[in-house]
Amino acid sequence: MRTPRIMFLLFSITVILIFQSCGKEGGNRTNISQAGGHSHNASRNCMNCHVSGGEGAGWFNAAGTVYSSTDSATTYTNAVVQLYSQPDSLGNQVLVATINGDGSGNFYTTASINYGTAGLYPVVVGAQSSRYMPTATTNGACNSCHGVTTARIVVH
Repeated sequence: MRTPRIMFLLFSITVILIFQSCGKEGGNRTNISQAGGHSHNASRNCMNCHVSGGEGAGWFNAAGTVYSSTDSATTYTNAVVQLYSQPDSLGNQVLVATINGDGSGNFYTTASINYGTAGLYPVVVGAQSSRYMPTATTNGACNSCHGVTTARIVVH
């Protein structure tokens, strides 16, 4: 008689541990930046945590930080990031995605983005200027390069 109780107890403990460990990764819930909102860890690669199995809530498809100058830690709040099918110079580009930045200078989205095999061309729009990335990117981990091996993303 005690064996079924012990088996039930072990099964119950196992189920509880499984559900607790799944909860740690944050799940792929919707998490999209918006003007006036606030986030954390400016300049860090958001995709270190916001990926499947990571600690961050939601799995980002594009994320990064925008600054108001290259020589300061002042972020640019509420920038807009647009992803195009072609570089700006061709004139026939198609807008694929728009991501609004937040009040902390970060932008991020869990929305699906199809980078395709050729990649997409980011444009960061500020109140007085826009920055065009001249080469395509095939992923949205912007802070994995910007601020590390290439200049920060800066607009005015």
